[in-house]
Amino acid sequence: MSVPSLRARVRAETVEQIREIAKRHLAAEGANLSLRAVARDAGLVPSALYRYFPSRDALLTALITDAYTTLAADAKAAEAEVPRADLPGRLLALANGVRTWALANPAEYALIYGSPVPGYAAPPETTGPASEIVVTIVGILIDGAVQGLRPALPPRPLPEATHAELRALIDRVPGPVPKLAADMAPEAVIAMAFTLWTQLFGLVSFEVFGRLDGMIDAREAYFGHQVRVMADLAGLEKLSGTQGK
Repeated sequence: MSVPSLRARVRAETVEQIREIAKRHLAAEGANLSLRAVARDAGLVPSALYRYFPSRDALLTALITDAYTTLAADAKAAEAEVPRADLPGRLLALANGVRTWALANPAEYALIYGSPVPGYAAPPETTGPASEIVVTIVGILIDGAVQGLRPALPPRPLPEATHAELRALIDRVPGPVPKLAADMAPEAVIAMAFTLWTQLFGLVSFEVFGRLDGMIDAREAYFGHQVRVMADLAGLEKLSGTQGK
């Protein structure tokens, strides 16, 4: 294995320093980053900073990718600790991992799940890191579908356009799709995963952005209850026989 050159190591250290400084500015000032201010705190002239990040958007992309990556890593690590057969437990662990990270990193959470940054369009390379949580939810539901998962309510027929889009997503998943029951099409599993995904981040966003203030004080208990409602909706609690735990 080749050892990085001194120049490469220095560059990597400088890039990491710039990212950490930018995160501090993000926490203090929001997404309206000033490259001049970041450069000053990094001990660089603005023209030198452009050798590492050629624009504000490039720096924002790095911060957004970092946020999605660390959020997914924390949440997936929590989910991985739960026995594979405990499907509602896996969903709850994943959800708690998302919530814990978001509450500990509200500025970074706001960057990726708050209001869009004016004038910024996320490039395609952010899509993979952004999809890690929903992909994990899909995995939980697929494991359930193999075991005979049935949602609490009969699946509503998908609009034709949505069905085609979900089919295209399935075709992009590496490896073969497990054999499911005839009435539990992969598109229905993906559709349910999207429902749980949006509910999860709605719950987290309401807490992070203060929408529960003055109404719900026992936040952890409320969150756990709502995630179990989600598990009920998907049929996970009934399948696992863990209702009420």
